[in-house]
Amino acid sequence: MPTTPRTTLGATGPATSALGLGCMGMSDLYGPADEAESIATIHAALDAGVTLLDTGDFYGMGHNELLIHDALRGRNREDVQISVKFGAQRSPANDWLGYDAGPAATKSSLAYTLRRLRTDYIDVYRPARLDPNVPIEETVGAIADLVKAGYVRHVGLSEVGADTLRRAAAVHPISDLQIEYSLISRSIEAEILPTARELGIGITAYGVLSRGLLSGHWSPDRELAGTDFRGHSPRFQGDNLTHNLTLVEALRAIATAKGATVAQVAIAWVASRGEDIVPLVGARRRDRLTEALGALDVELTPADLAAIEAAVPAGSAAGDRYAAAQMAHLDSEH
Repeated sequence: MPTTPRTTLGATGPATSALGLGCMGMSDLYGPADEAESIATIHAALDAGVTLLDTGDFYGMGHNELLIHDALRGRNREDVQISVKFGAQRSPANDWLGYDAGPAATKSSLAYTLRRLRTDYIDVYRPARLDPNVPIEETVGAIADLVKAGYVRHVGLSEVGADTLRRAAAVHPISDLQIEYSLISRSIEAEILPTARELGIGITAYGVLSRGLLSGHWSPDRELAGTDFRGHSPRFQGDNLTHNLTLVEALRAIATAKGATVAQVAIAWVASRGEDIVPLVGARRRDRLTEALGALDVELTPADLAAIEAAVPAGSAAGDRYAAAQMAHLDSEH
C-alpha cells in the first residue's frame, strides 16, 4: 500500500494524513458490517499511514467508538487523530429524535465518548449539525472550555453555512469543517468553501463517493438491507438512480483511459480541489480501502479535469443528498 501523505487540518488544526477513514458504516446506516473485517480495515489504514479516524457518538449508539477503541488497542494514541461528532439524538428503535448541542449536552456527550474510546482527549470535537435552538457561540464556547481543560485539542464544525463559520470562528479557532463534497455534491463551492479559506478553516470532505453511488460498483438491482438509509435516499431511487448511473459510466470511460477505477478518480478529484481538503473514505473492507488508497497515485492533468467536468458537470445529479427531513440547516437565525 502507498504511504499516505501528510497535511494539516486548516491553519490551526492537527497534523494528519491527507486521506481520512470514515468509520460510520462499520456500525450503522449502511446495513450489516463484519466487526472483525472492520477492525482489520482500521489496522490496514493505520499501517498505510492513514491517521485520521472519523466517527460520531451516535454511530451505532456508541458502538463505533467502542470498535475504534478495540482497533487501537496496543497502538500509540499520539499517532492517531480521532474526530468525533456529537449532538444527534437516537431512540432504542434507531429513530432520529433531533439534535442537542447545548453546553451541558456538549460536555456530557464528551464524557461518555472519552470513556468509550478509553482515551484522555479527542483531537477534533464537533457538533454533527447546527442545533437550531442553540446559538453556535454557546456550543463552540462549551467546546472551548473543554479545550482549556485538556479534554479536546481542536474545535471542528460539521454541515454548517458560511455565516455560522464566521460566528463560530469569532469565538474560538476552528480547525476544519466536515461537509459533503463530491463530484455530484458541489454546493459548498459557491460560498462555504471560499469563506472557510478566508478564515483558515480546512475541509474534511465526506461522501466523496456519494455513499457508494460514485464507487463504480453500484448496480440498479442491488438489494439493500432495511437498515440501509440509501433505500430512502432520493439519489438512489427510480429514474434518479438511472440518470446518476449514466454519469458514473461517463466517469468510468475517463478512469479506464487512465488505468484507474471510477472510485479512484472520484476521490482524486476531491483531493485535487485544494491542499486544504482532506477526503474521508468510508471503506468497511480492506479491498475497498486498498482501492481508495490507490487514488493517491492518480494525478489528474488539466485535460483530465476538463474531461471530468464535461462528463459530470456541477449540478448534474438527480435527487437531493438526503430525504427532506434529514437535510441539514446550514445556517440558523440566531
